[in-house]
This record gives sequence, structure tokens and C-alpha cells, in this order.
Amino acid sequence: MKRRDFIKLAALNTVIVALPAASINDKQQSKKPNFVFILSDDMGWTGLSTVMDDKIPRSKSDFYDTPRLAEFAERSMRFSNAYSPAAMCTPSRASILTGKSPAKLHMTTPGGARQQPKKQKVIPPQHISSLPAAEITIAEILKKHNYAAAHFGKWHLEGSGPGNHGFDMHDGNTANAGPGAYTDPNPKDIFGITERANAFMDKQIAAEKPFYLQLSHYAVHRQYQALEKTKQLFATKTKGTRHNDVTYAAMTKDLDTSIGMVLDKIEQLGISDNTYIVFMSDNGAGNPRNPAENAPLSNGKASLWQGGIRVPLIINGPGIKPNSFCRTNVIGYDLFPTFCELAKVGPLPAGIEGVSIVPLLCGKDKEFNRTDDLVFHFPHYGMGPSQTPQSAIIAGNWKLIKSYESGNESLFDLSKDIGETTDLSKKKPEKT
Repeated sequence: MKRRDFIKLAALNTVIVALPAASINDKQQSKKPNFVFILSDDMGWTGLSTVMDDKIPRSKSDFYDTPRLAEFAERSMRFSNAYSPAAMCTPSRASILTGKSPAKLHMTTPGGARQQPKKQKVIPPQHISSLPAAEITIAEILKKHNYAAAHFGKWHLEGSGPGNHGFDMHDGNTANAGPGAYTDPNPKDIFGITERANAFMDKQIAAEKPFYLQLSHYAVHRQYQALEKTKQLFATKTKGTRHNDVTYAAMTKDLDTSIGMVLDKIEQLGISDNTYIVFMSDNGAGNPRNPAENAPLSNGKASLWQGGIRVPLIINGPGIKPNSFCRTNVIGYDLFPTFCELAKVGPLPAGIEGVSIVPLLCGKDKEFNRTDDLVFHFPHYGMGPSQTPQSAIIAGNWKLIKSYESGNESLFDLSKDIGETTDLSKKKPEKT
């Protein structure tokens, strides 16, 4: 065969092979995307072994080891300035599911507010502790468009559980006590949640049905539980100056391992090019055994200081630039309109306060338009001296915290002072 004829034949074969592949890609693009949302409990901004901000070396742990999430982050976009809707679990979870702020939902603390009349200077307002049936969740709006929905793990929103809020498969009306019966080899139900999630994905792919899957982990909330073999790994590891709790580190590692199993399943099913994966925490860390858990951020869970509301957020999916960082302020209730836009469903329910972050995911930051600043409202008393009635507002790099007991207002420039050490309220009264 002459060289010219061989080249022609090779070119023809290339076309014949390429055509089916192109048609498969076209078909894949026409499918509704899947969503896997992994929510950790009480994991701080510095709770992983990978940085949340590549300009801040201390934005990662100096003891914990999360190789699967570190690798995941390198394939994803990290949001350096991501915030939970609240500094406590129940209001954050309700807000994320509905796209509305805790204040608008009147769910601003878990359960009943703590009452100590002799010590309290402020009377907390009435609030609700159960997600109203009238509120439309992300699961409910996606189900109208042929999605299957599952919620495994911690619910803590009462309201008769996930089944009354759009979820086809779930673990019931669980709360913090959910993992009480789980120990080695399934501490905190870490691996049980993953097993049920992977089985759910298997079922939906077999049925050729798009899905929304939420894994709401009990880890790394108290009580601290981990595999014995994992604890042994950290027992001999050099402890960090900020992080040094062996059981807590082991629990974090076990959570990382289980998340890796979910990521592996997505690859095995061949759906990674049509699946958005989100990892986030419901609020900052609240580790009473380590006051420095959130450093370099100040304070922690149940306070509106940075340690209570600034959290890790990592998103992976089609069209998202690998190993990229976004420093725009975003908040948990932005996920509702984001998922809706990615799934091309609507219209959005009335009262949605979140803003779709799709432009940010696509690297088109200038097209992202938030008309309101981020506002946080915690008019309650918690367990510690910093957990008193307060509100905060974040506008660009500026943050103001108001205490309702004292009436004091504190102003910080977060671009220069993420630890909130220098109050500028007196120096910049107009900004305050």
C-alpha cells in the first residue's frame, strides 16, 4: 500500500471512530446534571490538610490529614471567603435547603433558646425550631423536574423529617443523637452514610434518573469517635501548635476516607463529567478541648466572629477550573439558586435570598451581582461568654459586629485582619 493511500485510510478510520464518541458527548450534555452535596458538622475553616486560601498558609491544619479532600480540592474551586448562614447547625441547614436566611425563616438557633433570666440582659425573640411544611426545599423543586432526592445522616430540622420535605430516601428525623449507637467499625455512622449514598447512586444510574444526594455527616461534631486503627496513626504523629487532639484528628481522617469512597463511586459510575460535587461545613468548629481550633480566625461555633461562620467550601463539576480559588464573599443559601440554574429549573420560589454563584464557577466574576450584603443574626444565648445576642454584616472586606447586651459595635477590615484583632469603629465612624 502506498503511503498516500495509507494516510487516506487512516483518516477515514479516525472519522469513523470519532463520530460515536461525539454523539455520546452530545447526549451527556443534554442530560440533567447530578448533585452530590456533602455537609460536615462543625468543621472549621482550617479543618483540612489543604489550604482554603493559597495566600494564607495557616488556612489549613497543622495536624489533621485529609488526603482525599486535598486531592479533590486540587481538581476543584475553593471559596476562600465562604460563610455558613449561621453559627449553629439547625439554622444553617434550614437556610441551605431553602435558599433563605435564618432570620427570614425565623430559625436562628437549634431547639429552644437557652434561658437564664438572672444572667441575661436581653430577652431573646420567639423563633421556630421546625422547618415549616410551606417552605420549598431544593429537593422539592428538583423533584418537579424528574429528579430523585436522598438525604442521609443528620437532619436536625424536625418537621417530621426529610420525607416530608421532598426526599425519597432518608434516615428519618435524626438529630445530634443520631450517631450515639455507632462505634468502631462505623464511628459516627461515617461509613454507613457513605454506603447508603453509594447504593442510592447505583439505583438512580440504573434507572437513568438525575439525582440530588445530600450526605449530612455527624462528624466532626461531639461526641468524638474514630476507628481505633486511625487513632493509632495520630497517636505517634507530631502534634501541631494549633491542632493536637488525636481522636478529633482520627475522626477527621475517617470522614475524609469515607468521602473518598463517594468520589470513587462517582468515577466508577462514569458520571463525573455530569455531576456537581459540593463539600461544605454547617458552621465553624466548636471543639471545647481546643480553644485554638479555628486560629487564625477568632472564636468559634455559636459566635458571629470569623471562627463561627467562615467555613470550607469546595465545588467540583463540569466547566469548573481545577485548583482554582475564588475570593468573592459567598454564603450557604447561595447554593439553592446555584443548583437550580445548573439544572435549568425554575422559577425560583418567592423570597429566595441567595444569589446563583454560577458566574463565579465559570470564572466570570464580573457577572456575579449581589445587591445585598451578607447579614447574620443570632439573637440568642449559647454556652460560652462569646455566645450572646449579636448580629453581623459583611460588606466586601468590611465586617461589623453588634452586641445587643452592651450596644457595642466593632468594625474590622478582613483583608488585613482576618483574626478580628483591631477594632476600627472609632477610627472610621462613617464606615461604622
